[in-house]
Amino acid sequence: MPTHPTAAQVLDLLVETLARHSNFSMNDNREIRRLRPKVSNVERGADIVRQGDRPKLAIMVVSGMLARYHTAPNGDRQYLSLHIAGDLPDLQSLFLGIMDHSVCALDEAQIAAFAHSEILSLVRRAPPAGLAFWRHTLIDAAIFRQAITSNGRRSAVARVAHLFCEQFTRARAVGSVSGWSCPFPLSQTQIGQVVGLSLPTIHRATQSLRKEGCAEVHSGTLRILNWRRLSRQAGFDPIYLHADVAERD
Repeated sequence: MPTHPTAAQVLDLLVETLARHSNFSMNDNREIRRLRPKVSNVERGADIVRQGDRPKLAIMVVSGMLARYHTAPNGDRQYLSLHIAGDLPDLQSLFLGIMDHSVCALDEAQIAAFAHSEILSLVRRAPPAGLAFWRHTLIDAAIFRQAITSNGRRSAVARVAHLFCEQFTRARAVGSVSGWSCPFPLSQTQIGQVVGLSLPTIHRATQSLRKEGCAEVHSGTLRILNWRRLSRQAGFDPIYLHADVAERD
């Protein structure tokens, strides 16, 4: 994406994202391209939507990384999911009036906002396009389920390894990798807030993965040192990402 993408380029990204998991006709494609996105820049750490908000817009990541999170009564943060280019992290706000979580930028990011009214009108005009949006949320749910299993049943090293595998696999699907590296702008504290572990435990886990030649994070970049070794540590099976759904239809 250029520094200031046009509406047409943003819609190209949206269509590419939906087509990765769904099949739809040229007419549906044209209907999606009638949407009128508004692109804006978001500073690192800024909230885009907050718990308790009643949004009238749904956002899509154009560049950078966003995260959904809950804030506990004591102020502690639990990251629920990470989102990269093409993701629609708050699409469920179409039907849930009040946000039960927040969405923030983990680094400098660009987002495109779509009016709820326009998306709902699209769903009525082109039901297959609506199904594509729905499928996108179902894959989101599959990633949530995997995170629950990971944080509940995997060891500290396996949790971090699984997170690395998932993010690299998803970045590769959208062309955001360079060789065996991809953007990963999380601090060790934030990694802990994703996988539910303390900072000292995260430090030991990441050091273990580096020393064993699996993966390392440096200056906002995840570098895979040995994919087979890392995925074995994680017990990683990418089936839950449903990358081949459209091909099976």
